[in-house]
Parts: sequence; structure tokens; C-alpha cells
Amino acid sequence: MNLGRGGGVEASTGRGGGVRASTGVTPSQTVGPFLAIGLPWPDGPFVVPEGSAGAITITGRVTDGAGEPVPDALVETWQADPNGRFSHPDDPRGAPQHPVPGFRGFGRCATAADGSYRIVTLKPGALPSPGGGTEAPHLDVSVLARGLLDRVVTRIYFPDEAQANAADPVLASIADPVRAATLVAQAEPGVAGRLRFDIRLQGDHETVFFDV
Repeated sequence: MNLGRGGGVEASTGRGGGVRASTGVTPSQTVGPFLAIGLPWPDGPFVVPEGSAGAITITGRVTDGAGEPVPDALVETWQADPNGRFSHPDDPRGAPQHPVPGFRGFGRCATAADGSYRIVTLKPGALPSPGGGTEAPHLDVSVLARGLLDRVVTRIYFPDEAQANAADPVLASIADPVRAATLVAQAEPGVAGRLRFDIRLQGDHETVFFDV
């Protein structure tokens, strides 16, 4: 038996009449698709209810290394509230003293056929940095998609926070300003409260991802 150059199992009959097998190269295969039942939910993209005072909308597209849309990705966001506090027991400062009504801090949106996603939220406040200093307002973002062995993690910073962004220790750790700019959302011209943040998984202008 010989499965050829594709790299399956090759077998031949030895002198004693038995079968001698040798293994070839296992062919590559894309990870996924995954069972999506229960992952997206109707209000997943709404960190706050649509129409909430001060709500902003972040939209964008997830694309692959060839610039093609990724239609089955999942974009998750996690963030502080406008006061820079997390409604979570791991926040060492304790629970927020003035919780924001309707704000849950977490968003999840599946991409559409064109790779687009949409998150409705509030702009977070600045955060104390673990190493000292202050981190600029930002959203933590995870992306899961076909072909990824694990999630990739990035951040969304805000274009109207130039001074805070310049002092942010995470952004400062990225030596190339062109690469750092991939983490800053762009304001939609003429539309208040709307930002665009495209996520490029590979290739030209690949988004900066972090080891976590």
C-alpha cells in the first residue's frame, strides 16, 4: 500500500511476509469552524443599551492576510466604566461607588459576511498602570476565528486622547509609531460618537497583538 507523495502511510511487504509501515508528513488543515450555538447573543454588541446617554459606536472589519473579510470571527471587548472602574471582584480598588446604569463592561459581536462588527458602549476612563503611571482610556479586545489556535488580543485607543496616548506605557512599548497607530481608532468624519477600528490579522498594516 502506498498513499503517494501526499504524505499518508506507506506500507510494503517485508521478507517475512509481514507489513512494514512508514509514516509520511501529515497534511495541514485549518482549525475550525467551531460550533457557534450560544456564542453570539442578540444584545451581545451592546455594552450599554443603544440610545444611552454618552453612548459611542465602534465599527470595523476583520480581515485576513490577503485583505479578505473574515466572516466567522468573534470580537469580544472588555473595559472599565467612564470613571475608570471595573465592576469585577478582581479590581483591587473594590466595586464602583457609582455604578453606571445598564453598563456591563463586556461586549461580543460575531462578524457578518463582509467581516464587519459593531460594538455600542461608553468611553472608558483612564486606568492606573500596574507598573506605575496611567494607562489611557482603551478597550481590551479579543478576536477568535477559524484558523486561530488561540484568541488574539489587542486594544482600541481613542483618537481624541493624544496626550494620554503619548503617556500610555503600553503604547510607549511599541517602538514603531506606524505599528502603534494600528491600535488607535479613527473618528468617522461628520458623525459624532462613531469610531472605526479595523482588525487586520496578518499582512500589510497588521494590527498589533499582545502576548497575554
